Amino acid sequence: MAGSIAAVDAYARSVEARVVAVDPSDRSLVVLDRTIFYPGGGGQPADRGMLLRTADGRQWTVASARRAGSEIVHVIELDGGDPPSVGDGVHVDLDWARRHLLMRTHTAFHALCGVVWRDYGALVTGGNMEPGSGRMDFEFERMGGELVATIEETVNRELAAARDVRVAVLPRDEAFAIPDLIRTKVNLLPPGIEEIRTIEIVGLDLQADGGTHVANTREVGAIRVTGYESKGRINKRIRMELVS
Repeated sequence: MAGSIAAVDAYARSVEARVVAVDPSDRSLVVLDRTIFYPGGGGQPADRGMLLRTADGRQWTVASARRAGSEIVHVIELDGGDPPSVGDGVHVDLDWARRHLLMRTHTAFHALCGVVWRDYGALVTGGNMEPGSGRMDFEFERMGGELVATIEETVNRELAAARDVRVAVLPRDEAFAIPDLIRTKVNLLPPGIEEIRTIEIVGLDLQADGGTHVANTREVGAIRVTGYESKGRINKRIRMELVS
């Protein structure tokens, strides 16, 4: 099965699909021949949404999705009922408001990462996000209120610059020829991957990344740093949320 349409079109909100597998040991796990659900990864949570059977209008809530090998498994809520059957046609709908908020949040964190790398040369040591907020850890020895305020101001200036956000898929050798493509302290890309997906905030940031993003930084709005803390001698955490 091919990956999610989300990898090439983050703005796709629905798609017609067919059920190709239902796990016999856990009938809440459903595989489709195509999907728009992002299965989670890189700190971004999985999508939520609905499946609607085209034959009779029966609906199932998709609580989550996850990758299993080359497939994306949809976790549906059965509520005591039956799952769709293999061969059923279904209309797949995202919880678009939540997805778009995650797209804005993810792009905001890439802007943060771009600013911190460009201005301070600090690598990312960890991160996590929820719709509209999250945290990112960086390899800083010291961090204080003045530094954090400067970072917040600079990130907001970059977001307001209306920079385009571009997606590309490159052969592995070509991708790894790009300086500083991996911004994490540890390279999390498995050695067997032959193609690398990249996200570029034009003029600011270029990273390997598998998540969903907005097409231009003006969609993000502004951010606010809500806190910062030390997580070790050279590991400092910045907490951030969208404010508009």
